[in-house]
Amino acid sequence: MTGRLLNIPNTLTLMRIFIVPFLVVVLLTKFQFEKWFYFNRETIAVALFLIASLTDILDGYLARKRYGVTTLGQLLDPIADKLLIGSVLISLVELQLAPAWVVVVIIAREFAVMGIRMVAASRQVVIPAGGLGKVKMVIEVIAICLIIWGNQKGWEFVQETGSAILYLVAAVAVISMIEYVVIFLKKVELFAKD
Repeated sequence: MTGRLLNIPNTLTLMRIFIVPFLVVVLLTKFQFEKWFYFNRETIAVALFLIASLTDILDGYLARKRYGVTTLGQLLDPIADKLLIGSVLISLVELQLAPAWVVVVIIAREFAVMGIRMVAASRQVVIPAGGLGKVKMVIEVIAICLIIWGNQKGWEFVQETGSAILYLVAAVAVISMIEYVVIFLKKVELFAKD
């Protein structure tokens, strides 16, 4: 692992963490005026969420290709991801735009995978992000954007589409968690035989 402590990837990760409270405020705070700087609440929330999601893609790419992976980055990146997704999903439950049980399934999967990776790391076994996990993240971002953006008069179809996709996210989350468990069991068993 190389790279300075606060390189560009780590700065992007910190930026994602700092966006979270602003995003929650935009989603949950009721203001007397209709628009902020000519944009409605939903547009601002989707823009903030997309910016934060793009920093997730960009920080990982830059860390691997150019700046090097740091211990701080390995610590902060999963925390930032879980803060972003968890905060937005919980906000959607508060706004009654997402079923609580679906959100619990998705968030529980995140903590289960984090736990599996921590146990694996304690045994010097690395479990990289699986393909299904990446697919889940893309579908999750699409679902959340559609749900937020659809929370406007005349946009109900967009919100319903996002809600339907969120059920798909929950299904993929469960399947990808099973994938992590299988990989973990195989790797730990192989490690134990060495």
